[in-house]
Amino acid sequence: MTTSDTAVHTQPFQAEVSELLHLMVHSVYSETDIFLRELVSNASDACDKLRYEAIATPSLLGEGDALKIRIIPNKTAGTLTIADNGIGMERQELIDHLGTIARSGTKAFVSKLKEAKDGLGLIGQFGVGFYSAFMVADKIAVISRRAGESDVWTWTSSGGSGFEIARAGDEEAGRLTRGTEIVLHLKDDAKKYLETFEIERIIGAYSDNILFPIELVPEEGEPRQINSASALWQRSKSELTAEDYKKAYQQIASAFDDPAMTLHYRAEGRYSYAVLLFAPSTKPFDLFEPNRKGRVKLYVRRVFITDDADLLPGYLRFIRGVVDSEDLPLNISREMLQNNPQLAQIRKAVATRVVSELESLAEKDPENFAKIWDAFGAVLKEGIYEDFERREKLLALSRFTTTSGEKRSLKQVIADFKPNQTEIYYLVGDSIERLKSNPRLEAATARGIEVLLLSDPVDAFWTSMPSEFDGKPLKSLSQGDLNLDLIPRVDDKDEAKKDEPEADEAATIAVIKAALGERVSDVKASTRLTSSASCLVADSQGPSRELERILSQQNRGMKTKPILEINLRHPMVGAIAKAQAGSKAVDDLSLLLLEQAQILDGELPEDPAAFAARLNRLVLQGLGA
Repeated sequence: MTTSDTAVHTQPFQAEVSELLHLMVHSVYSETDIFLRELVSNASDACDKLRYEAIATPSLLGEGDALKIRIIPNKTAGTLTIADNGIGMERQELIDHLGTIARSGTKAFVSKLKEAKDGLGLIGQFGVGFYSAFMVADKIAVISRRAGESDVWTWTSSGGSGFEIARAGDEEAGRLTRGTEIVLHLKDDAKKYLETFEIERIIGAYSDNILFPIELVPEEGEPRQINSASALWQRSKSELTAEDYKKAYQQIASAFDDPAMTLHYRAEGRYSYAVLLFAPSTKPFDLFEPNRKGRVKLYVRRVFITDDADLLPGYLRFIRGVVDSEDLPLNISREMLQNNPQLAQIRKAVATRVVSELESLAEKDPENFAKIWDAFGAVLKEGIYEDFERREKLLALSRFTTTSGEKRSLKQVIADFKPNQTEIYYLVGDSIERLKSNPRLEAATARGIEVLLLSDPVDAFWTSMPSEFDGKPLKSLSQGDLNLDLIPRVDDKDEAKKDEPEADEAATIAVIKAALGERVSDVKASTRLTSSASCLVADSQGPSRELERILSQQNRGMKTKPILEINLRHPMVGAIAKAQAGSKAVDDLSLLLLEQAQILDGELPEDPAAFAARLNRLVLQGLGA
């Protein structure tokens, strides 16, 4: 062992930790109960990890006491100790776990914490639970011995710029055979947490379903267990109340909202397993992290295995809870998790059950389903793109903003079809407001057709595949040819006059094509437009313009040239037809048709300076200047 290992070592906190500690005290101080739940949860994880490692190495458990957590208030010393006999930490683990925050999203957490008036809902979502203890303590000591190791280490900090780490004294080393003790030196205004009734209240509210016994060791009297320490998911539904489920959800998911959906059942047959799953009612900050990890914990016969088993597909990653198998081997490895046929069957069955439960909720409790859709609708729609088997069900679950209203289902849209309408029409863009003013809506609006307005980035992906619902194809208003002639207009007065062109189709298209050259792939007469002069569309065989835009932002894929559609009934197009072919006016007006279509799509003209000069020139000509 080196000298540096035995000497007292002082080390600064990672920059984000220092900032976080300051924010914890000054921004989240209104809600301090959470610190105890977080430390108890960490202690439970330590016991879980030891039990799992002991499957392969039974000697780690030794002959010590059964796994448990102890809470020891000491009014004389003003300290509160949370102790466990779990896996423990060696010296480098103390430095790594308590001196840095490695998990992605920490900067986002700190940013959100700065903005939040109450940071209660943020703790627990970014792996920063330990630091919440500095809300109530002005000094913290962590004494730990890793299972199977002889060395005991002490980590201490006053929440300033750094921490000290050193070998533990003889008394501490003799007291701690395995696990971790966290000693909080409480601030004067936090001494209420030394009262036994206060400790019991918090444990009852947040940690009653922790699988390990939580013992309260008062200064006077005998130690006593203060939690039920039962696997709630293994109990019968008839034994449980809505409040029981709420507490279980908040403890399992480290959440503070109410669950919008609870799914609790036991599967019997070829494979036996218990399932307790929840759909939150609010969106976590890490919902769109690139790794898209799920948060459902896998247990085997009540032994925690992992929360990284991908028990649900990525589009259901917002679901929280537990799956507890009776049949999987306790020593299942990460490789076995990926390839185990039994687990594959469990995954498939649980995913199907969750989707069915969402269908039932949408029908029986639209209010709670609306909460789920508002928070996670964009995630659920990923399944339309990824999960061919359940695509029809996910389309049925989906709720859309349309030209007729909000949270409309495809079933409602089909029920309101116009005479002779055979397709469901949609338009994809980057915002609902811009879509509502999109010129491509004009022909549909003139006929009273309801159009889906799709503004989530995922919409550009799932609509890129041929899709239908209830036998009705989904058709883009911005891609391919469009023919609505069989659907009558809402107001059919002067129909013949409305359809009378201002220009000859073939000659005008030839002139505009010559003026635009290679800027577009084609110029066509439009059946989409009734009042606007032009719009850009994509070929029916290629990607949509919105998908191209998203891929180009990620430097993926090649951008194709659009098709310019022109309204032959528009005066501007008529002016081009009347002007002399090859003249400056034809070039200016043709380019203006293209550039205004680009602007309406949320794009900049290729040459903004030339566009401004061209527009000024045409305005001055119109004013006779």
